[in-house]
Amino acid sequence: MTQTHTEWTDAQSSATVDVDGHDVEMAYYEDGPADATPVVFVHGVPTWGYLWAKVAPELAGEFRVIVPDMVGYGNSENGEGFDRSIRAQEQALDGLLEALDIETFHLVAHDIGGGAALRLAAHQPHRVEQLVCSNVVCYESWPVEFVSTIGLPKTAGMGDEELDAKLDFAFADGAYGEADPDFVAGMKYPWLEREGGKRALARAAVATNTNHTTEITYEDITADLLCLWAEADQMQQVEYGERLVEDIGGEMIRLDEAFHWVPEDRAETFASELDGFLEP
Repeated sequence: MTQTHTEWTDAQSSATVDVDGHDVEMAYYEDGPADATPVVFVHGVPTWGYLWAKVAPELAGEFRVIVPDMVGYGNSENGEGFDRSIRAQEQALDGLLEALDIETFHLVAHDIGGGAALRLAAHQPHRVEQLVCSNVVCYESWPVEFVSTIGLPKTAGMGDEELDAKLDFAFADGAYGEADPDFVAGMKYPWLEREGGKRALARAAVATNTNHTTEITYEDITADLLCLWAEADQMQQVEYGERLVEDIGGEMIRLDEAFHWVPEDRAETFASELDGFLEP
């Protein structure tokens, strides 16, 4: 049975990471044998590590599963004074892996978490053994209009009902078929229930910087690549996944019956594909 977002939160730990000289607390979920091959799951905007609640635990019998909340997201520190861009998220992710004494690992990424993962795989190719990209930002594929609008200053002062409706549009209306209420409630939690959540959401959205993916030298990535892409996604279209495969090499698997939240829409298939692809 999938954990609720409260149970997931209770199971998290935290580590202090450096972001441009600032000490920032980064929350993460961990499961599986400590001596197994690490698999690191990275989420996007406006989600958090709970996005992977139906996928990551399925791999914990064979792998050491690490699911961070990017800085400024989820249960990680969400105050002022540090960057939330994917350049900064790459730095924070690197710091978390150092804190956990993880040298080599597999990466599984979605949305802007994919931008951070692609940067890390290009800048430190000797460390990333296998890379799974699911409807990730890359090249000039982003930002999208919905994220740009929540990056406006008025989001920080928005009423609860208005923000709740906006997040419903993203997570309930954005699901393929009928949305799981636990998933929708979990995705809303950091922005509606945590102190400073609305401001943190605006900061996360405004930090989307396309330059941070257009500057990547994709050909430097040596990881074994699998693109698990929802072909009906209108935010990160499948052609970008095909472009990644063309530039890096690897395999593309198109998933039907899924929109942008593919780890939620096709959780069972997603976990099964990972189990077949990732090497212990």
